[in-house]
Amino acid sequence: MSDSDPVLASDNEREAAVERLRTASAEGRLTLEELTSRTEAAYSARTRGELDTVTTDLPEPRAPATSTQSAGTSAIISVFADVTRTGWWRAEGLVAPIAVLGDIELDLRQAAVPSGEATIRALAPFGDIEVIVPDGVSVELSGFSVFGRKKVDVQKGSSAAPAPVVRINAFTIFGSVLVRS
Repeated sequence: MSDSDPVLASDNEREAAVERLRTASAEGRLTLEELTSRTEAAYSARTRGELDTVTTDLPEPRAPATSTQSAGTSAIISVFADVTRTGWWRAEGLVAPIAVLGDIELDLRQAAVPSGEATIRALAPFGDIEVIVPDGVSVELSGFSVFGRKKVDVQKGSSAAPAPVVRINAFTIFGSVLVRS
């Protein structure tokens, strides 16, 4: 890795770089997978030069926007059908997949996720919902199942740095919610 500035990076400089990465993700410049790998690189950077390579292709930080508009809820509904959400998309606000006697696949690996956190409220009565996340993402799965199944099967990241978070509140009745990487 190129090390143009040999001065050792401080914890504050690392945190500022990670915040810049989160902002870029919220603007749709980075996918969740890119955010995860760059965040790991930022926290493991020893010098300012190494830290600069993580954000070199991003615009300089701007003054915070004054808009207070929230992202709202994005409903994804499957009734006797299969629905797939993959590729680049904005997973902002609350993502609410509902699978009634159908299947939903949400692929977050290329999704732009604001501030590095995604919130999903999954409802699967007699249906199946599968959420795919990049390796190293922290997943928090809560909720309840009645004659159903909830499962998290994700790969750990390569560093101890704080990872982006996907929070899933799942309710299943004779259905399942599976989270995998």
